[in-house]
Amino acid sequence: MSSDSAPSRPSTILLYSDDAGVRETMRMSIGTRPAADLLVRFIEASTQGEVIRLVDSTDIDLLVLDGEAVPSGGLGIARQLKDEIDDCPPTCVVIARAADRWLAAYARVDATLTHPIDPMTTGQTIAGLLRNRAAGVPSLQ
Repeated sequence: MSSDSAPSRPSTILLYSDDAGVRETMRMSIGTRPAADLLVRFIEASTQGEVIRLVDSTDIDLLVLDGEAVPSGGLGIARQLKDEIDDCPPTCVVIARAADRWLAAYARVDATLTHPIDPMTTGQTIAGLLRNRAAGVPSLQ
């Protein structure tokens, strides 16, 4: 799809954090158009149980998970989903320390962002993950 064409349907992004303020920051950093060719809609979860239920019942294109959420952090949830779902949507985890990227690699996370969330980096990262998903590029399993 060229960058000047309209998206065929909005991509669905699940935002997870136990903190509504963090979810709002994620949503604002991504925006409804992370790139000219992409339109997104958001669904939210504040608990691990909600994430699992939504992944099981909703067509989700991307998961953006808060690695600092409590009691269930995004890295643990990402690892669980990668272990249990054959075609798991791509995952992006927001971490507090760049040094935690090794944990993200262990959890088979497709991308990481760091707090504080930078909107430019976020848009590029999210756009790349959504384009790969649309192109059929498998996420890390």
